[in-house]
Amino acid sequence: MSEQTERIKVLSAGIFSLILALGVARFAYTPLLPLMQHQAGLGVAAAGWLAAINYAGYLSGALIATLISDMVLKDRLYRIGMILAIVSTAMMGLTTDFTVWALSRYVAGLSSAAGLLLGSGLILNWLIRHNHRSELGLHFAGIGLGIACSAAAVSLMSQWLNWSEQWFALTLLGCLLLIPALRWLPPPDRSIVTRSGHKMEDAPPSALFMRLFMFAYFCAGIGYVVSATFIVAIIDHMPGLAGNGTLVFFIIGVAAAPSCILWDLIARRVGKLNALIFASVLQIIGIMLPVLAGGLIAALAGAILFGGTVMGIVSLVLTMAGHYYPTRPAKMMGKMTLSYGAAQIIGPAITGWLATRLGSYTAGLYLAGGIMVAGTVILLMLKAVEKRETPMVRQPDSLA
Repeated sequence: MSEQTERIKVLSAGIFSLILALGVARFAYTPLLPLMQHQAGLGVAAAGWLAAINYAGYLSGALIATLISDMVLKDRLYRIGMILAIVSTAMMGLTTDFTVWALSRYVAGLSSAAGLLLGSGLILNWLIRHNHRSELGLHFAGIGLGIACSAAAVSLMSQWLNWSEQWFALTLLGCLLLIPALRWLPPPDRSIVTRSGHKMEDAPPSALFMRLFMFAYFCAGIGYVVSATFIVAIIDHMPGLAGNGTLVFFIIGVAAAPSCILWDLIARRVGKLNALIFASVLQIIGIMLPVLAGGLIAALAGAILFGGTVMGIVSLVLTMAGHYYPTRPAKMMGKMTLSYGAAQIIGPAITGWLATRLGSYTAGLYLAGGIMVAGTVILLMLKAVEKRETPMVRQPDSLA
């Protein structure tokens, strides 16, 4: 097998794992949410708590990722996580019991951490070790594809299947995705040298840089989670837009799928930190467009901007983690995701509470947009910190 063919298979394993763990196990909940509220009696506040519990599982998985360094153990947990993705999806269709749903969402959160952090870390380590460009843009296309696939599947299946039957159909789809996600990812290598014999050495950033970086990523997590969780319900409840929520969610996924590759290219030209700032500004516009402008065109334009930036931000941040820690990328990925994951617990719970008090999810978008502005200011502060500190901190921006 040629090196390029091997690289494509490894990246494809990552793409399928993200479609499974995030598109099916995690994000299918978003387009199915209105149907579950209508057919299964799921309340507004309960919907917010289920989303928060899902992110609590994700946060738990991120914490585990920070605690383990052994590549073989990471590989084993990644594979267990892919199986749990299927189990958690099937659990959603079995009952209307909130406790079972909550357990399912927690397990789905764990599995999404396995795909996003452990899987990404294993793939990035493999790319560096085999002297390929250490970029995850193509790999992270799996998240956007997963969102688009789940939205399209729910839209299509809603014509024939009820809410529980759709969860079972998604379980079958997950079983198909599981095969390449497991078979095409090779066992990890524990050595500290690349295939060409170069030693891989970690070059961690300063404590101040890390604290600011984690706080900025927390703000990005709030901006991401409110729209990603509630956008279907938000759009469906806006005047003149009833029934268009799933279309908007689908457009978010379509825009997200190629976006990480685009942000890799932008980062090569302007640096990763500048690319992050640019993506954050565009995402703020995308979040606020539906409520500030109104109408379907504004909602779709917002979806394109949001989808086109949200996964780019994640990809850039986690790729930077790999540059700082090439021997153990999942460790810093996990730390960054702890801040991102904390936001994903707080965001849905606050949005659900606001929706209950005000009768609308719209206030959540204002909250998300405002916190994203704060995060963008912190990224600008990071530029100043970066100029003051050693070249070690600036390394990720200079790496191809």
